[in-house]
Formats: sequence, C-alpha cells, structure tokens
Amino acid sequence: MIKAGIIGGAGYTAGELIRLIIHHPALELDFVYSTSNAGNEITLIHSDLIGEKLPKFSSEIKPDVDVLFLCLGHGNSKKFLNENSFSTSTHIIDLSSDFRLDADREFQGFDFVYGLPEFNSKEISESKNVANPGCFATAIQLALLPLAEEGLINEDIHVNAVTGATGAGVSLSKTSHFTWRDNNFSHYKAFAHQHLDEIHQTLNRLQPGIDQEVLFLPNRGNFSRGIFATSYTRFTGSEEDAWKLYHNYYDKAPFTFVSDQQIFLKQVVNTNKCLIHLEKHKDILLVTSAIDNLLKGASGQAIENMNLMFGLDQKLGLDLKANFF
Repeated sequence: MIKAGIIGGAGYTAGELIRLIIHHPALELDFVYSTSNAGNEITLIHSDLIGEKLPKFSSEIKPDVDVLFLCLGHGNSKKFLNENSFSTSTHIIDLSSDFRLDADREFQGFDFVYGLPEFNSKEISESKNVANPGCFATAIQLALLPLAEEGLINEDIHVNAVTGATGAGVSLSKTSHFTWRDNNFSHYKAFAHQHLDEIHQTLNRLQPGIDQEVLFLPNRGNFSRGIFATSYTRFTGSEEDAWKLYHNYYDKAPFTFVSDQQIFLKQVVNTNKCLIHLEKHKDILLVTSAIDNLLKGASGQAIENMNLMFGLDQKLGLDLKANFF
C-alpha cells in the first residue's frame, strides 16, 4: 500500500482528499497534519466521514511517507517545505498556487511539474513533485487546449465562469455567508483573476508566441460546489471541424468528455469529470465546460496525478457518480 500524508487537514480540499484516500484501493492514510486540530477526531471537522476508520489529526509529520498532499493556503507551501525535510522517495502534490508557474517550479531542491493530465500526463508520470492546477484554470484550459494545440487561437478569448461557495475556502468572509450568497449573484476580480497566469502559460506552451488575451470574468454563484464556464472566440472552421478537433484531442482522456448535448452543472458535481459542449454561432465558437471545483478542480485531480506518478490506472479510486437530487 502507498502511504499518504496530508498537510493542512481542516479545509474543503483536505476533506475531499481524506474521503478519496480511504476508499482508494492502493492508498493508506498515514497521517493528517493540522496544528489547529492536533489530537482531535477528524470527524469533528469533516462530519461526513463519521463511521469511517480514521486516525486523529496529528501534530507530527512522518518524513518517510510515500506521497504528501499539501493543502495549505497560497504562499504557505514554500514556507512549509523550507522548514521540513522528507525522504528522497517522497512524492509531493501541492494544491496551492506556489509552484504552478515556471518561475516557481524549482525550489530548495524540489522540481515541480504542472499537473494538468490532459496537457502533460507523460511529464506528470515521470515526476516526483506536481503542482495541482487551480479550479478555474482547469475548467478554462480544458475548454481551450484543443484550439491552442492546433494554433487556432487568433483572437481574444472571452470567458464567463461561475463557481460555488466552496471555491472561496472554508474560512468565512462577507461574500461566503449564507445570508449574502443565497439568492444572490456577483462578479469579482474582473479580468485580473490569479489563475490567468497559469492559463496563459499553458496556452503559450501549446501555441508559442500567442499574444491574445483571455478576458476572464469570474462570478460567485449561490450554490455550494461546481464551476460552469462559457468561453468564446472567433473560429474560421465549421462546427463539424470543431467537434472533430475536440473529439480527437480528448479521445483517450479518461475524465474529459465532449457532449453533443448541452451540459449542466449537476452532471459533474461529486465527480472527477469535465464535460465540454460546442456551438458555432456565425463565426464565433462557444465552448462550455463544467467541473466540480473540489474534485476535478482540486482533490480529485490530485489523486489522478498521484495515480500517474505511481504508475497506476489513472481512474483508480475515482469512479465517482453524479447525484442529481
């Protein structure tokens, strides 16, 4: 069995990781490190796990763990790795933004690769350390990868995407309280979201020299989880050309599917899937993509990356079913 450790165990992504790890046939949950909850039962924080066999939150780190998941706040993973040592055989998967950009991939002897499997599964499978993509970045990149690979992004891309309340993390803020979020809708960080950097980085790798903008408008939705994104740009080919392009690109992708029917959020919530739908309106191609922000946008994709790193079936432990009701 592969021994797994989690650093930062109290957040939403950690809760999802714990659930996935304890039901993964090749994984054993070795420890969950949390300074604020050390000694407490995990179910005091993640009550959906009541009845599962779990360790308590720990204040101790086991440096010889096989795989380490970092579920720390952005900027804290670098600090943690700078202060703690691990076995040379330990694999690390970071769910923060600390190592996603090329300028940050090398740190204190660690070399991270960008963990978007539909983009670079081979590099992930040969790596020891992976930087998990952001949730918005995952949904948007999966909508655009086939176009970039063929050099077909020739004009600016407009993206409008809405995320659920869990996208803001477990800590309460003015815009995450139920009384503010319920029956409400708003945008934030217009055209300046932090995930744009990793999106541009990936597009440039596939289509070198691209200078088109991704004009991204993120929105807060009045639901708990999921991301629904609409991306559109000019496309000179036919709708049939677009369908062929996307089907060919994702033909062997185990979690990304191109649907010939319009998609909706409940199809992907509680799964590791990304669904994509295409429409051509005159010379505009509309690409709709949907994911669960906590799974395909975070913890599920982390397990997917872990499977690749250890030579396991990419889908192992991720046979999750959507729940419509």
